[in-house]
Amino acid sequence: MAIVCAVRWDRQLHSPMYILLANFSFLEICYVNSDVPNMLANFLSQTKTISFAQCLLQLYFFFSLGTTECLFLSIMAYDRFLAICRPLHYPTIMTIKFCSSLVIFCWVYGFLWFLIPVILVTQLPFCGPNVIDDFLCDLGPLLALASACVPIPGTVLICSTMSSLLIFATFFYIIGSYTLVLKAVMQVPSVAGRKKAFSTCSSHLAVVLLFYGSVMMTYVSPGSGQAEGMQKFTTLFYSVLTPFFNPMIYSLRNKEMKTALKKVLGGS
Repeated sequence: MAIVCAVRWDRQLHSPMYILLANFSFLEICYVNSDVPNMLANFLSQTKTISFAQCLLQLYFFFSLGTTECLFLSIMAYDRFLAICRPLHYPTIMTIKFCSSLVIFCWVYGFLWFLIPVILVTQLPFCGPNVIDDFLCDLGPLLALASACVPIPGTVLICSTMSSLLIFATFFYIIGSYTLVLKAVMQVPSVAGRKKAFSTCSSHLAVVLLFYGSVMMTYVSPGSGQAEGMQKFTTLFYSVLTPFFNPMIYSLRNKEMKTALKKVLGGS
């Protein structure tokens, strides 16, 4: 929230890169709130139950916000590609209006992409005992519960295909963008220039590797089964720990952001 306020109040941060960062920070707040409150409630509760409707709502918002995060990371990679590889064209291409359109696209498309898998899950039979060995209504455990009642190869295939398509398409786009960025940076004659360019991109790349590394382990083949405890660990990592580290990665690696945060938090 401090990052959102810093971008909102500091005019020096009214640029596409920081507008995207503010939206990404707000997205992380929503993302964590889709699963952490219920997780904390279960820690304190003896029953640890959730209704089917609440489970589906958590599934939809958790995956929609995760999809939106993949799209935002891709757009942020595109922004860095333009800034470093096409610096003269950057002001005319990445305008505030175009940046706002990209932000709207991420939010809208993110909440549309996972509608079909959620609708398919609502049609699955759950014959009990409906126990999920996880701290949220995740796609893999739900498919495993349903497959114990009847074979559901079609649903598993559709969910796996949509998850894999989203993950690999955005991941390879980001990697491709940063490959071009790296080639451009290596051609910068001055050491100071290369260092500044690397500093600008390293924080984003660190977030990408943290997020995608754990997500790929979980959702490339949902419902296929993992080692006991591994599903919960990987889900915990990208849904709780990664959002926890992201604000520190972005703020501590950025001089302008650190200065703005000092103003927002009452520093000199």
